[in-house]
Amino acid sequence: MASVPRDDIDILTKAKRALPSDYAPSEDEPYMSDAQMNYFRVLLLEWKKSILEASVGTLQSLQDGPIREPDLNDRASSETDWGIELRTRDRQRKLIAKIDSALRRIEEGEYGWCEVSGEPIGINRLTARPIATMTVEAQQAHERREKISRDD
Repeated sequence: MASVPRDDIDILTKAKRALPSDYAPSEDEPYMSDAQMNYFRVLLLEWKKSILEASVGTLQSLQDGPIREPDLNDRASSETDWGIELRTRDRQRKLIAKIDSALRRIEEGEYGWCEVSGEPIGINRLTARPIATMTVEAQQAHERREKISRDD
């Protein structure tokens, strides 16, 4: 399966800490009950908020002006750091689109169900990856098909 960048995991962990601690979804309750849907809605909103807060620092630094390192090696290092930071923010921009899509699926009552098989995605998978759209099995099959078509 595709790996999740460390920054995304850290931001999701921060979002989970911001949730009220009086509820956690469980396999023992009806799947995608109102309480579970509300939990995931709040989690997704907190995750999006955390991403946007993290991007504010990058935007501020960009507005502060160009890199003015007198040493060429220092300047090259700074430009490399900027490139990494900008790629991270671009990846997070795409993640926000996926979060918005998950929020839309919650509103439409489609959240938590595999878009391929129609089966429940599962509480544990959604807790680990709230933007998941497929079961683990469907995701693995999808990635195998992608790999085969990429190898052709």
